[in-house]
Amino acid sequence: MAFTVREIAAAIDAEAHGNTDLIVERVSEPASAGPDDIALLTNPKFADGLSQGQARVALLWDGADWQGMGLEAAITAKRGRYAMSGLSRMMDLGQHFPEGIHTSALIDDTAIIGEGVTIAPYAVIGPRAQIDSGTVIGPFCHIGADSRIGSDGMLRDHVSVGARVTIGDRFWCQPGARIGADGMSFVTPEASGVEKARASLGDQGDVTEQAWARIHSLGAVTIGDDVEVGANTCIDYGTVRDTRIGNGCKIDNLVHIAHNVVVGNDCLFAAQVGIAGSTVIGNNVVFGGQVGVTDNTTVGDNVIGGGATKILSKVPNGQVLLGYPAVKMDTHLEMYKALRRLPRLAKQFADLQKTVSKLGSKT
Repeated sequence: MAFTVREIAAAIDAEAHGNTDLIVERVSEPASAGPDDIALLTNPKFADGLSQGQARVALLWDGADWQGMGLEAAITAKRGRYAMSGLSRMMDLGQHFPEGIHTSALIDDTAIIGEGVTIAPYAVIGPRAQIDSGTVIGPFCHIGADSRIGSDGMLRDHVSVGARVTIGDRFWCQPGARIGADGMSFVTPEASGVEKARASLGDQGDVTEQAWARIHSLGAVTIGDDVEVGANTCIDYGTVRDTRIGNGCKIDNLVHIAHNVVVGNDCLFAAQVGIAGSTVIGNNVVFGGQVGVTDNTTVGDNVIGGGATKILSKVPNGQVLLGYPAVKMDTHLEMYKALRRLPRLAKQFADLQKTVSKLGSKT
């Protein structure tokens, strides 16, 4: 895949300098760049790496002295990382799935397949499933009965979409994702130890044998437009109503979204986030890795949860949280500083006790 410097700059709305007819074949880090590569150098502190490679052109920060760096050409952008988004899209070599419908794919006669759909080897498309135009279904994917996937989607290999799931346009899904698993919902004939402990905040009383009865998942999953789901992420069916993911959400690998959860628009969840059942997440919420959210609670709009934060109660709009249990980030940092001071304070207290004890013995 090759483009001129001029073509790249025009495509990513950036400014081209120097020999704009230079051909770029690959994207590389500065130190390992070859003569046909474009070096990614959007942060001045990494400029020394450029001299270690052979790049003739680089993607640079706005106002960079590209000629002083010995380059023949440059592309400058006001927001380099955003420019990388467009550049990476242009240079992505893709998965090379064969176009069209492979002969080994198993497609039910009642399924509706739109124009330009690719269905790769050994995919299974269930009864009355609908796949809209331009979507790619990778190898070994399973699309369940009565489900629908919108247009221009990309499902990598081994993606499982359960029956009755509805997914919008431009869906992007990584290998091994499971959308539409049964929710973990079980009940005992008598109040369980867990229910008692929760009601009493710790005392589960006399515990007898507990036989768990399944509550079946009658709801489905509804996912909006422009959503991305990472590898081995699981999104469960709702119990009665659908589990819902809003438009524009980006969900990393190994995330679990439980039954009945409602997620707003444009949320971003990093790896190993876990959201328990019947929780409502607002719009533009960002969770770092390993954030956990308890069940039946609400997280407001524009909330940020730092890595490993555990949210155990309702969160108002706009808060930035950290810690277990979650508190405001500045409060958590003060708590952490105080915790680090505890050994010194304990020693000072012990020394003070000795001093007071000696003074008492003299009276």
